[in-house]
Amino acid sequence: MADVRGRLAAYAALAKLRVATLVLATVAAGFVLGARGSSHPSTLLLTLLGTGMVASGASAWNQYLERRRDVLMRRTAGRPLPSGRLAPREAALFGALIAFAGVAILVVATNLIAAGVALLTFVLYVCVYTPLKPVTTLNTAVGAIPGALPPVIGWAAATGRLGIEAWALFLIVFLWQFPHFLAIAWIYREDYARGGIRCCRWSTPMA
Repeated sequence: MADVRGRLAAYAALAKLRVATLVLATVAAGFVLGARGSSHPSTLLLTLLGTGMVASGASAWNQYLERRRDVLMRRTAGRPLPSGRLAPREAALFGALIAFAGVAILVVATNLIAAGVALLTFVLYVCVYTPLKPVTTLNTAVGAIPGALPPVIGWAAATGRLGIEAWALFLIVFLWQFPHFLAIAWIYREDYARGGIRCCRWSTPMA
């Protein structure tokens, strides 16, 4: 039982449930603003479930791709992959399955627009932002795009369209992320340098 609990805890850490909860708060805000009280609560719950699974799948794949850098940094060395609690293939399979299931839930429970935005969020985060982290400081701006799309998912799920209101919500979250990212980069600047992550000028990778 202890081993089972340990593995469940490792998968929970891989999914970054606390981060996913913050993501879902912005999804819910977008949904409620778009629905204006006319949507069924079950649609909101399924939207949150589907988006949460996509977000957790993206987190798992982010850790899978960054496992060699994570082992070099103090703040990430205890994650499931660098610590050896899970194998890389387990993380990749877990991330792919829950992300696919999350998109499928959004297709069935909401609409293709919401599902498409969720899939775009996953692709931008995993396939664009994560590979750019050791390459250029512009990754911060790129990463802010998938970070700001969750309220757009909520709006699309509630309304079935993407209007100017959805992009206003996107812009608010997009701009908010920069002071957030830069504050974290300053606090962990030495760690990021050890891991080779270029998030700003003071975290340039060490030779």
